[in-house]
This record gives sequence, structure tokens and C-alpha cells, in this order.
Amino acid sequence: MTTDTPQTISLLAQFNGLQNAFLETPYLSINKRITILKKLRARVVELEEELVDAVSKDFGYRTAFDTLLGDILPTVQGLAHIIKKLPKWSKPSNRAVGLSLWPSKVSVTYQPKGVVGVIAPWNYPIQLAIVPVITAIAAGNRVMLKLSEFTPHTNVVLEKLFSDEMQEHCKVIQGGSDVASEFSSLPFAHLLFTGSTTVGKLVMASASRNLTPVTLELGGKSPVIITEHADIQKAAQALLFGKMANAGQICVAPDYVFVPKELEHQLIQQLCELYKKHFKDGVEGKNLTSIISDAHYKRLAGYLAQAQELGATIVKPLEQNQQDAEKHRMGLHIVTQVTDEMQLMQDELFGPILPIMSYNKLSEAIDYIKQHHHPLALYILGQDKRAQDYIIKQTLSGTVAVNDTLVQVTADDVPFGGVGHSGIGHYHGKEGFLTFSHAKNTLVSGSFNPRVGMLLKQSKLLIKLLKWLYIK
Repeated sequence: MTTDTPQTISLLAQFNGLQNAFLETPYLSINKRITILKKLRARVVELEEELVDAVSKDFGYRTAFDTLLGDILPTVQGLAHIIKKLPKWSKPSNRAVGLSLWPSKVSVTYQPKGVVGVIAPWNYPIQLAIVPVITAIAAGNRVMLKLSEFTPHTNVVLEKLFSDEMQEHCKVIQGGSDVASEFSSLPFAHLLFTGSTTVGKLVMASASRNLTPVTLELGGKSPVIITEHADIQKAAQALLFGKMANAGQICVAPDYVFVPKELEHQLIQQLCELYKKHFKDGVEGKNLTSIISDAHYKRLAGYLAQAQELGATIVKPLEQNQQDAEKHRMGLHIVTQVTDEMQLMQDELFGPILPIMSYNKLSEAIDYIKQHHHPLALYILGQDKRAQDYIIKQTLSGTVAVNDTLVQVTADDVPFGGVGHSGIGHYHGKEGFLTFSHAKNTLVSGSFNPRVGMLLKQSKLLIKLLKWLYIK
């Protein structure tokens, strides 16, 4: 660190406290870790209503459905899954020793790394704070958790979650971007950041000064490809759910759509009809979450204004109640005739705006996706298995979902992470445990070990034997 401000000294003191605790007990027993996780699970359940109310206050209004489905449920499920699987994950992994190292045995043992840093975002302030923390604790680490300054009410409840004896295992940090900068400069054993690619680059640069390994969960523009002969009603249902959940403020939300030219009009019509059915009151409805802040609302409105100036067509499913600037609420806006010069085709949207592009050949959609940064998610809607296989093999993305949207992230037993500009590394499931563990090569030799004596003698017979066995 370059400065010694009171803030810096406080962060460093808390880090040192956790580091000393880790050094005193560098390996928490699996039973102890499970006890901690069970306490956390009980507290999340106990604080459920407070968490739902707090998040809604932070957003201006957020549906209980969005918080339960996207925050509470994945957190509780994740805890249950880790508690069940941890004894198996933590067992040493026996490996083949090979004839040259006989009669020794080798294995990989999994050791806690130390103090792990977690920087959480605002869009899912419960799940994206707690799940990395519980995964790091499951691996035996101590944790410092930096919460988003955009969710002050939620942060108060999360501090309750990690109060009392839980502070021995996780300390909660609050503050703005200046605190986040100092936080990422701490000499963590591992640092996980969830947020934008732009900030992720800064976090990685800061962590590199301490050679701290990082896991970056970023985002980007996640495409949807609708294949030929797809059931457009089903495709529109999946698409509308993926775009309107949390008002599109999800790192894996569908960002833009490719649809066969002959199906474009039908898709827009179906999206409008479904929107009128499920969100008939628009921004006045109780089932539509608000945009997190006035600044983000203005950003989205700016995208629409600029796109229209550059020749795009904006389709609004409802004649009224599409926007409310005062309450920063926005309904679905479908955008056609888009071009790459438009800002909404350059930035991750993170809102209820849906650009639609048509294609004549599937290869056109594939080529477009390949010419841009690898997305965090890619969605395929349609029953053509040959097309599904072709798209999956021709594209590179963090995750893929076929005939569904968003929910691939909630699968507990598979890794989650991006690739390239959409992220580095994984967490969730066993891969999360491995991310926060040091995999230690462990060789054990018994009392009978003639190999050492032969190696010391540099026996010509041994050299001939080794050449005969391995150098042919």
C-alpha cells in the first residue's frame, strides 16, 4: 500500500487479525467448518424477511420474487449442497505413482490458502456476497467481505449474519470505491471480485502487486440464438423471463438476440403479447423491479435515445407505463435495426432493453459472436440438436443454456465462471472448493525404500533400467 490513511490502517489491522487467527489454526477440521456453515444457513433463514425488505429499499422497489428466486434460494441451496459434499471434496485424491517412484505413494491434499478477499456487487447483494464467502470458509479459509455501497440497507442485515463469533471467520467491510481500492491492495491469499470488466481490470492490477491470485466474475453481452423452426412462443417465454427477472440487472441476462429473418416479426409479436399478459401494469405493477439508481436509469434511457437517433426502431409492448424516471422504473423495450456503432450494442445493457437482429444463415450469427468478446452466457432456443451442437462447438462462453435462460447459474454441482473478458476462474460446487484450496502434491515413502540408495550410488545398472523403461 502506498498511503497510511486511517482507513488503510483499519483494513490492514482487520486483515492482520484474521491472518493471525489463520496462522494459529491453519487447518480447521471439516466438522468445524460444517458447524459454521450450518449456523450461517440458520441465520439466512431467520433473517429472510429482513433481507427481502432491505433489498427492496435499496432498489427503490424490488419484487420479493426476485429476491427469493435470485438471492435467498440459491444461497440456502448452496449452503446445503456444500454441507453435504464437503467431506467428500476434502478427502485426499490418490494418484498413480509410476514405477520410477515405487514403492512410495502420492496424493493431492487440499489445504486452506489463508485470508480470502471477496468484493460483492449490488445486483444480487445477498447471493453474490454469501456464496463466495461460504465456499472459501468450506475450504478452511478466513474471509474479508467488501459489500457494495449501493445496498446500505442490505448491508446492515448482512452484518447481522456475520456478527458475534462469525467475525472470527468473516469480517464485513463497507465503503465506496476508495475503500474497494484499498481492499484489493491487501495481501490476500486469494481475491474474488464480481462486477464490471472495467473495474475487474483495476482489481487484477492491484492484486498483482502482491501476486494475489484472482477470480473475476465479470459479464459482457450474452447472446441468444433462436434456431430455425423454433417454437417461437416457448422461445419468447424463456427470453422474457431472462430479460425481465431483476429488471435485466443480471450478469447472465440475455443481452441481444439473433433470430431467423422469417421469424423476427413473430418473435416481436409474441414478446409483446406475453409482456402485456404478465406485466400488464408496466412500471406501475408490483411484479417489476426498479432500476437500482437514477444514474443507471439515465444510462439506459440514453442508450434508447442514441439508438433511435442512429436509425433504430424501438418497440414498446405497452402504450403507457413504460417508463418512470422519478422512480427509476423501466419496462421492456425491444430494439431493431441496431448497428455496432450504437452504445447499446457496445456496453453490457444490465436492464430491460432487448436488441434483436435477424440472420439468413446460422453462420452469420456465429461469426458475429466470434468477432466479439467471449460472453459469460450463451443461450440457444430451439429443438434442432444439430444446430445446438454446432453452436456450442463453434463458440466459447462461460456457460451455455439450451431452451432456458438464467437458471444454469443455480446448478449447485457445476462450476460457474467466465472466459476472457467475461471472467477468470470458477466457483460454485467442487470447483469453488478447489479455487479456494491449495492442491498440495504429497509424496509418502515407507521404511522400505531401496530407491534412495540406488540413486545415491548412481548405479549404471539403474541408468540402463530407466532408459529401457522410459527412453525408447
